[in-house]
Amino acid sequence: MPYLLRTVGLLCWLLVAPASAGEKLRLVADAWPPFTDSTLLNGGLATDLVGTALRRAGYDTEYQQLPWARALNGLGEGRYDVLVNAWYSEDRKKVGLYSTEYLINRVRFIKRSRSSVEYHGLYQLYGRPIAVVRGYAYSPEFDGDEMLEKVPVNSFSMAVRMVLAGRVDLTLEDEYVARFYLSREPQAVRDALEFLPQSLSENSLHILVSLKNPDREAIVAGFNREIAAMKADGSYAEILKRHGL
Repeated sequence: MPYLLRTVGLLCWLLVAPASAGEKLRLVADAWPPFTDSTLLNGGLATDLVGTALRRAGYDTEYQQLPWARALNGLGEGRYDVLVNAWYSEDRKKVGLYSTEYLINRVRFIKRSRSSVEYHGLYQLYGRPIAVVRGYAYSPEFDGDEMLEKVPVNSFSMAVRMVLAGRVDLTLEDEYVARFYLSREPQAVRDALEFLPQSLSENSLHILVSLKNPDREAIVAGFNREIAAMKADGSYAEILKRHGL
């Protein structure tokens, strides 16, 4: 009889045990270095932060990289559980549950170190050529201002070269992205450039958990709890450091 009771008790525990136990969450993102990129350490900064927080919350994870549209569509269909790198959008609440922010993306202007350019409003940049990467969206205000002199280029690297050569006064990029690419440039290039102090725009970065996942609220709650704990115990800062940021 005691053996039978123990067996029944074990079966009952298994039935009511948290869904997180042993569950492997399917993480997905597009290639966006240094945040998400399968060629980088632990899949990039954002993937590392997200994966670490979720593992601390009791979940195993696996990461797959896809073009953005396919990643978002797969999340909506329930083929993936967690979109790693989502800016907030009301439309996306139709397919997923947002976490609290875990990173801030700041789009900042970059100038030559000895340049006198200042920025406290876009009107100050009228008449100053600005290199912009074709197809990029920087902010609604900036993108829609027809008084700005925007010079289209094919890449951030090309934009930097044009700033250094004096062909344009400025370029702009997400600060983490810019620092990632500039870290691969010679020291002389890095020394010749600097960020303007004020950001053009700021966007909070979140995970988005598929509404098809029945444990979405528990996943988000666990993630939020562990990200806060990581910031408190220093492990969050350590991850930024090991990614060179």
